Amino acid sequence: MDLLRNTVQPYDWGSRTLLPDLMGVPPTGAPQAELWMGAHPAAPSRVSRDGTLMPLDRVVAEDPEGELGTVTMRRFGPRLPFLLKLLAADAPLSVQVHPDLAQAQAGFAREDALGVPLDAPHRNYRDDQHKPEMIVALTPFRGLCGFRSPADTADLLGSLKAPALRPYIETLRVVPGPQAVAEVFRAFLRPPPDLLDAVARALAVAAAGSDEVHIAAYDRIARAYPGDSGLLSALMLRYVELGPGEALFLGAGVPHAYLSGLGVEIMASSDNVLRCGLTSKHVDAEELTRVVRVDALPARVLTPREEEGEEVYPAPVDDFRLSRYVLRAGGPRRRVALDAPQILLCVTGSVTVSSSGESLDVGPGQAVYVPAGAEVGLEGAGTAFRATTGTAERLG
Repeated sequence: MDLLRNTVQPYDWGSRTLLPDLMGVPPTGAPQAELWMGAHPAAPSRVSRDGTLMPLDRVVAEDPEGELGTVTMRRFGPRLPFLLKLLAADAPLSVQVHPDLAQAQAGFAREDALGVPLDAPHRNYRDDQHKPEMIVALTPFRGLCGFRSPADTADLLGSLKAPALRPYIETLRVVPGPQAVAEVFRAFLRPPPDLLDAVARALAVAAAGSDEVHIAAYDRIARAYPGDSGLLSALMLRYVELGPGEALFLGAGVPHAYLSGLGVEIMASSDNVLRCGLTSKHVDAEELTRVVRVDALPARVLTPREEEGEEVYPAPVDDFRLSRYVLRAGGPRRRVALDAPQILLCVTGSVTVSSSGESLDVGPGQAVYVPAGAEVGLEGAGTAFRATTGTAERLG
């Protein structure tokens, strides 16, 4: 097993304090948005091998079956199929949608055939993988996830008392369900020039006279991204608050945006994102409307289920499996051996990870990588998350 050396991503929306506070280190003064743990080629974790720090993607590439195990290797090829993160948001992220596997494969092939460079700013598909993801809150966490019903969106827009919104409210009240959502969503991607200003002004007035948290959240978006049409898409999405330990799973086609808070995020290791707004990056309205699911059911807030002392967050994919151990001093040592790779992340207290006579004491924000087939023991007084694949089977 290896202690991971991980990269912090300094995205503008990141918090300056949440990650340093968790890790017990001084703030740098700069945003610290995400701590990446895995083998993603853009920022692979590093491990020490023979006294040399090596990127984890190279370690996997040199012995894929030994690192990943036979089942993972056959299912996903010679790559770690998941990426684990600590995500610390202080400002709204972009409203975005991820494709399903068939859409990703077709889109990647199509853009390759057109000769679009992989690093082109206007490229939509940078690989041929889908990107389901899950976020588990460590602090109170706020976000937008999935479309409201047409009636609920019409009520929200009507409460803003902006005359410019009346045609869209009428569509939502008169046109049948998903068709109404699709029509208004398409229109909001390319709004008339004066609509955004009118909605931003209406939100400011509404927020000043209301204690509704969702109105305050939309007003904050308008102030953070003046003139960005993503504000209108955001108004169609359901506002969600998670308490610590609660989670959201985000499948293909579900529009979403994180607003604030600290969480553990796990996702399929892919870069395929179609953005609706709240960003300076490329927005492809045509492709977005093909991929977005206007008929998706609202995402449910998830809580973990108990499985042999392990708290598992259910996800309907096999790219990843996320679980949590809450360990207490003097409590039983948790043991498990899997035929798949694992990353163990401590988020509170102190956790001792042991394998093959070796042990590592890890604190908040530190993570350990364990290759397939190794037996791992966990003990201490703290909370640890385990990331592995959904195909993993216990050994022994």
